[in-house]
Amino acid sequence: MQSAVHSQQPAYSERQSAVLDSALRLLVDGGERALTTAGVARAANCSKESLYKWFGDRDGLLSAMIGFQASKVRTFDDAADMLTARGLREHLVLFARDLLEVLAGEVSLALNRLAIGQASREGSKLGLMLQERGRRQIGKRAGVLLDAGRRAGLLSFDDGEEAYDALYGLIVSDLHLRMLLGEDSGRMARDFGHRAERAVAAFLRLHGREKGSAQP
Repeated sequence: MQSAVHSQQPAYSERQSAVLDSALRLLVDGGERALTTAGVARAANCSKESLYKWFGDRDGLLSAMIGFQASKVRTFDDAADMLTARGLREHLVLFARDLLEVLAGEVSLALNRLAIGQASREGSKLGLMLQERGRRQIGKRAGVLLDAGRRAGLLSFDDGEEAYDALYGLIVSDLHLRMLLGEDSGRMARDFGHRAERAVAAFLRLHGREKGSAQP
């Protein structure tokens, strides 16, 4: 299998990544009220000045947290000349599993519930951040894989965004909504591998060309 990477991953240092991890944990454990620059600085054992230097204001920190979380969904660097039917399937399954695991995680659920709670609040930016720094960034990276598959003669589609929407829908369906409403994500997680395989098989039936649909 071609090596998977965090394509377009934000260039955070090890220290900055540790701070973002602390901020995400603070959000999960304490909710929105706990997510202050002072609280993050204490939890991460760093100065507020460092936080402002690295991430700007609170919105900048939230944006970085979302981008950092989204970067955990792996894709691969564009290498269409090396992409095979088997490799395409394996990359798609890896993407599907990562996506499910990230969406089911406490952090993503907390961020999405917070955004839903703020949706009617004038001036709230979190929902837009989740779209721009979360789903759309993941979609762009997945689009690299889909385009590579098309150029390699393994996939057939006219519109890359529509193809990605089909892939996303097959992977996630109503699962994220059910988790947001409190259904046991841990129980669901036990089926993520099979769910990813089924979603990719269905996607390849829709968009795979004959050699791209070959079984592993």
